[in-house]
Amino acid sequence: MNKQQIQLLFQQVFNNEADLCVQSPGRINIIGEHTDYNNGFVLPAAIDKKVMVGIRKREDDLIVLYAEAFAEKKEVKIPEMKPQGDWADYMLGVVAQLIKKDYVVGGFEILLTGDIPIGAGLSSSAAVECATIFALNELFSFGLEKMEMVQMAQMAEHEYAGVKCGIMDQFASMFGKKDHLIKLDCRSLEYEYIPFQNQDFALVLFNSNVKHALVDSEYNIRRNQCNEGVEMIRKYHPQINSLRDVETEMVEKYIRPQDELIYRRCQYVVSENIRLLQLCEALNHNNLDNCGKLMHETHLGLSEDYEVSCPELDLLVKIAMEQPGVIGARLVGGGFGGCTINLVRKENLESVIYEVENGYKLSSGKESTTYIVSVEDGTKLI
Repeated sequence: MNKQQIQLLFQQVFNNEADLCVQSPGRINIIGEHTDYNNGFVLPAAIDKKVMVGIRKREDDLIVLYAEAFAEKKEVKIPEMKPQGDWADYMLGVVAQLIKKDYVVGGFEILLTGDIPIGAGLSSSAAVECATIFALNELFSFGLEKMEMVQMAQMAEHEYAGVKCGIMDQFASMFGKKDHLIKLDCRSLEYEYIPFQNQDFALVLFNSNVKHALVDSEYNIRRNQCNEGVEMIRKYHPQINSLRDVETEMVEKYIRPQDELIYRRCQYVVSENIRLLQLCEALNHNNLDNCGKLMHETHLGLSEDYEVSCPELDLLVKIAMEQPGVIGARLVGGGFGGCTINLVRKENLESVIYEVENGYKLSSGKESTTYIVSVEDGTKLI
């Protein structure tokens, strides 16, 4: 959808023209899953699936929201704002963060549209938050830096949507750069762009079409389990603040004898940070075969040790890894449904898509949806 189409839709919904339009992408994560809220490393990228908003100032204190995906309109007065328990929270949560920091937000009308599949693990919620805060920053001339907007968008998810997410999703959506991955240190927030442009390979997402809802899933439980592991080690090493500071030997020595489940959760996170650094090294040497191998190891860890997979995701990965031309496959996102990400040789692309879609349908009785994605820029004005 281009700016003209957004304006046309805005006109139909609000009988007016939008003051400005913003787009914000979904994200993939090549490796580094569930490491962000443990202060670890992640390696995300913004993709060509995105949300778009049109926004217009009002002269009163009324916020009017419209989501095309649900064909639903909501009206909320700013002084009476509270969580709604639905899609509106990703937008209202951002307003609440601005007000908390003493920015004067006036009334506005906002239209939400886009093509990120909801519940696919591509962070449609973070894209909505980033699009909203970017649009409000432009509309009311707050002068916020990108990093401030990312942190407020993250807190909107914590406080209004109830998901204690790490910072990766919002960061990738805001800071994405075409043909580059972002190696982000979630402890220091230092980051570097790593070129990712290989003519011989495609990034393919297979959507299990099992909807995941992080709030309803065990996301917050996993976070607490990781914190439990840190506390077990802190008794012996008080300087340890997160699993980022922890070495494999510590997990073996201090957690395993006490709690096998907490051990497996923590062991996965510590190993995943190591894998990520190895994968960056492989990318620097253009060794994509090794990248694929590390991605698949991540899936096994997510499925067996962190237990955030589901039968459908495991099936998609198994079928994909049996195909010639697939060098890596794993679930992407928080888990419990959504998509797998696959590194596929372009010469095998057609046959891989055919075999995975058909194999999945035969074994699960469900349809999968295929997306070939490219790595694109982050949140910006249209």
